Amino acid sequence: MNTKHHITTDITILLLRLVAGGMMIAGHGYGKLLKLIAGPPYEFADPLGMGIHLSFYLATFAEFLCSVLLILGLFTRLATIPLIITMSVVAFIVHINDGLYAMELPLMYLTMYIVILIMGPGRYALSTLKK
Repeated sequence: MNTKHHITTDITILLLRLVAGGMMIAGHGYGKLLKLIAGPPYEFADPLGMGIHLSFYLATFAEFLCSVLLILGLFTRLATIPLIITMSVVAFIVHINDGLYAMELPLMYLTMYIVILIMGPGRYALSTLKK
């Protein structure tokens, strides 16, 4: 494989990590983090029957902390797993009866996270920088 292919692939993965992580934080994770800091009572769905609090904590962990790790390129593949689970629950449980329009965004996030899981963090990640 030539060097140009490696560079463009690594830049593409970096862009995907930044957009997927940044948009998740901005659109979902940061708001949940603020609610978590403010404290109960929490109004949140409980699609898996684990309780509202646990569901909220897990979604906040995935959407904020795992997204930060994704952006930084730290524990990238591990960080995608909670995000994949969260987006799968949102798409296939929470919005399953709401039609494709409601499922569109979680499915796009899910696809991005699966690609990142498969591809890894790329060269431009904190975990792959040479010391």
